[in-house]
Formats: sequence, structure tokens, C-alpha cells
Amino acid sequence: MSTATAASTSRPHLSVNRPNPVSVGTIVWLASELMFFAGLFAMYFTIRSTVPEIWAEETAKLNLTFAAVNTTILVLSSITCQMGVWAAERFQPARTGGLLQFTRWGMNEWMTMTFVMGAIFIGGQVFEYAELVEHGLTIASSPYGSVFYLTTGFHGLHVIGGLIAFLFLLGRSFAAKRFGHHEATTAIVTSYYWHFVDVVWIALFAAIYLIR
Repeated sequence: MSTATAASTSRPHLSVNRPNPVSVGTIVWLASELMFFAGLFAMYFTIRSTVPEIWAEETAKLNLTFAAVNTTILVLSSITCQMGVWAAERFQPARTGGLLQFTRWGMNEWMTMTFVMGAIFIGGQVFEYAELVEHGLTIASSPYGSVFYLTTGFHGLHVIGGLIAFLFLLGRSFAAKRFGHHEATTAIVTSYYWHFVDVVWIALFAAIYLIR
């Protein structure tokens, strides 16, 4: 055996792990969504700088405590979503123990919990809108009302989109005869979107409710 042949046979086999095209596509799409929200933030702060006296008056109508509780629910939903992803990566679609044995939950249970928490957030946002309308803050009442409802409303639509994605994910999981890589990939890219929605809301919460 020649020296070159011996050297080639002694080398470990190298493989190239290509990035998942679905994950890459999702990240690229989320980058474009980030630009969209950046435009909303720019609009918010631009209008705020032109009419600061309206901001001082209108922000007094916001319920910071309620918004903080609602925000906490959404942030915690990112944790349950990630727990679902880890279960999916273990190829564990369903729980292996009792319903109250959280450590033995599968992807379906964790993602269902995430869906419920996201729905509660949307319900809280609708309740907040109703309270603000009663206090005279509408989308047409002032420049502040316009940017408040546009920024939070577009974010709410993105949360609803995430809830629809969870329904698709759960439906695909229950319909699959064998939980495999395709189902796990769906869980992973859905979590990318949900974490993105949560991070954007944290920034919105800080800009709208904390920086008055």
C-alpha cells in the first residue's frame, strides 16, 4: 500500500452539515419583519418628539400594572415554547407520565400551554383596548392614539399568527404516524417566530409603558 493510500485511509471521514433551509428561510424572513417593526418604532418616537405634551396626557391613561402582568405571561410562554422544542428534539410528542408531571411532558403539552398563554395575552390586549376606549383613547382621538394602536395592534396580529402556527404544529404532530425530523423542524422554526414576537413586545413594552 502506498504512503498516500495509507494516509488517506487513516484520516477520519469528514462530513459537511448543511444548514436546514427551512430554518435559514425563517431567520431571513424574521429579519425582514424586524425591519418592519423598526419602522414602527421610528414612527412612534418621531411623532412623540413633535407633540410631547400629548404624550404626557395620554400615557397617564395606561395601566402599567396590568400591562406588566400581561407581558409576564407572554415572556413565560417563551419558556414553555422552548421546553416544547427540547421535547421535539428528543422526538417525544406526548407526555410519558401524569398530566401534573411537568418533567415528563412532551411537545404537545408544552406547545398547548404556550398557545393558551399566548391566547391569554391577546385577550388581555383586547381588554386593555376596551378600557382605553372608555377613557377616550381611540385610534382617531390623537396622534398618540394612532401610533399606540398601530404598533401594539400589528404586534397583536403577529401573536395571532403565532397561535395559528401552533395549531398547525399540533395538528401535524397528532396526524403524524411517526414523529420525526419534519415535525421537530416545524417545532423549531415555530419557536424562532414566537421568541421573535416576545422580544419585540419587550421592546414595545419598554418604549410605550416605561419611557413616558
